[in-house]
Amino acid sequence: MTRLCALVFVALAATEASAAELKAATVAAFNQYVAAAEKQRTSDRVFLWTDGDEPARRRAGEALKRQGFAFEPIVVRDGGRELAVPDGLVHHWLGVVFVPRATLSQGLALLQDYDRHAQIYKPAVARSRLISRDGDRFTLFLRFFMKKVITVVVNSEHEARFTQHDATRAESRIYSTRIAEVENPDTPREREKPVGQDGGYLWRLNSYWRFLERDGGLYLQCESISLTRGIPIGLGWIVRPFVTSIPRETLTFTLETSRAALQRSASGH
Repeated sequence: MTRLCALVFVALAATEASAAELKAATVAAFNQYVAAAEKQRTSDRVFLWTDGDEPARRRAGEALKRQGFAFEPIVVRDGGRELAVPDGLVHHWLGVVFVPRATLSQGLALLQDYDRHAQIYKPAVARSRLISRDGDRFTLFLRFFMKKVITVVVNSEHEARFTQHDATRAESRIYSTRIAEVENPDTPREREKPVGQDGGYLWRLNSYWRFLERDGGLYLQCESISLTRGIPIGLGWIVRPFVTSIPRETLTFTLETSRAALQRSASGH
């Protein structure tokens, strides 16, 4: 066990020290994946993913009824073909939670309160700020804090667009527009590394939310598609679990924290 821990620390230190470069081909492949995912989402005949008939969706729906939450990895193919991303990894997760007695207006108010996201979603969000708002279009700043053996801090800017379909259904699409890793955060030596030339722990982040008021409460669904660096040759068996665990854990934390905040609102606290 001691030897394994030492190997993990050595491998992660080596990965952190070796800068990764975001290449044009990586961005193009990620954009192709996102386009395929959005096309699939648009053609979906159900609003809530867990209402579908496929075996994976039925299992998730049963988990949602039993536990109040469900999380699933998603794989998108284009014409049956797997979409490769050179020098990068796409992480695609979907989660759904149910909040009894919560309302659509409460869910929208929570997600749109960007000035308070650092308070609501700490420690994952270290800083937050609404930059501007034009109707249902928001631009915002978030500083993410990620820790799993090593600590990674990134400054990010995003564009969010919300659409309310009727009195019970709404959705939002949130795209990152700028992500920069922060070196020596919260010290006099703090600085941003050049965009796309950093550790490669987060290069792109798209989030898709759906809100459905039904069954005496509110369903919150969040689908997350993120892009990180690829795995260095020879270190995959150690590093891959670390890199791939962060997106799922972040989505889980975000949805569970949202549910807890809405439960407090629904109970009047």
